[in-house]
Amino acid sequence: MEKEKTVNALNRLVVINKDRIEGYEKASENTEEKDLKTLFAKFVQTSQKCRNELISEIEKLGGKAEEGTKMSGKFFRVWMDVKSALSGKDRKAILSSCEQGEEKAIEVYKDVLNDHDKSGQLTPKLKSLIKAQYDLINSDKGKISSMQNAAVQAS
Repeated sequence: MEKEKTVNALNRLVVINKDRIEGYEKASENTEEKDLKTLFAKFVQTSQKCRNELISEIEKLGGKAEEGTKMSGKFFRVWMDVKSALSGKDRKAILSSCEQGEEKAIEVYKDVLNDHDKSGQLTPKLKSLIKAQYDLINSDKGKISSMQNAAVQAS
């Protein structure tokens, strides 16, 4: 297992969780709907927990965790869509943008699991941790999707 490559992979997940935190904090600030505020706060907590676990593993490997966010590429555009949707405070648009953001987060987790597991860079413990976090985020996406479907049907 090459420590540097493993640290880089874990840092990709740290960054995606930091991006999720910032995205959902912004979403919460810009909606008046209590159920959404509650949901977004829960998602922030999920990402804070995931991020802290990842940072701990990076430090155990002797690496340095990413401090900021990348907010670049596809994920940046998705969260910009969230900001645009929030300006109109349209429930369907907010949920749709959040769903897209979750899809990007899941994509990063899948990439790390697939790419780095195949190369043997992930110990069984790390693989288990990342898979558990993937499951949490995938569950969050399921909640967003259900709410999105309900909002579409209600209109």
